[in-house]
Amino acid sequence: MSSSLDKLKALTSKLEEKLEQKKTQTPQETVTAKPAPTPVVESTPAPVAKTVEAPVVKKAQSENVRQENINRVKELYEKLKIYEKSPDFDKIFIYKAMNLSGIGLKEEDFGQVREGKYIQVIAITYEPDKNGKKKAKNISLGYFGKAETLDPKLKNEIIEFVLRWRYEKAFQNVEHYKELIEKIDMPADTLF
Repeated sequence: MSSSLDKLKALTSKLEEKLEQKKTQTPQETVTAKPAPTPVVESTPAPVAKTVEAPVVKKAQSENVRQENINRVKELYEKLKIYEKSPDFDKIFIYKAMNLSGIGLKEEDFGQVREGKYIQVIAITYEPDKNGKKKAKNISLGYFGKAETLDPKLKNEIIEFVLRWRYEKAFQNVEHYKELIEKIDMPADTLF
């Protein structure tokens, strides 16, 4: 479990880095030009008040990254026609997990299609059986044909959809635990 969490954290940090690079890159930066010489200016230490504001800025950046992610998930949801199987976009986050069949998502086979397999986006939910015991249930949210015939651009969008869905799900889990921790910080007589 911890190795999966480590991999998710690594993928998350890579995604955040790429988003930051996209944000900071301007059209002028894409053209190679000689940089203007920068004058040497003495710097003074930043006031203490600015370091206090840093967590607020970091939280705002995190919220921006999250909003950009959710917007892209929605674009891919429509482009990949996931709405045909799950018509309400907000309800796709009710699923416990999401996976791919036919494409590797592990570190050692990331993005590799499995010959002879069919490509599907699979949502996983838990439902009670006739005895009331929870059982995992797989739900196909999208079928994309045989691995050998899959367009590389479509393959990347499918992978991106699943990874961005997982990224948003991780944000939601963090929020859940923050709320639980806040309850612990309350006076003891309000807990239970």
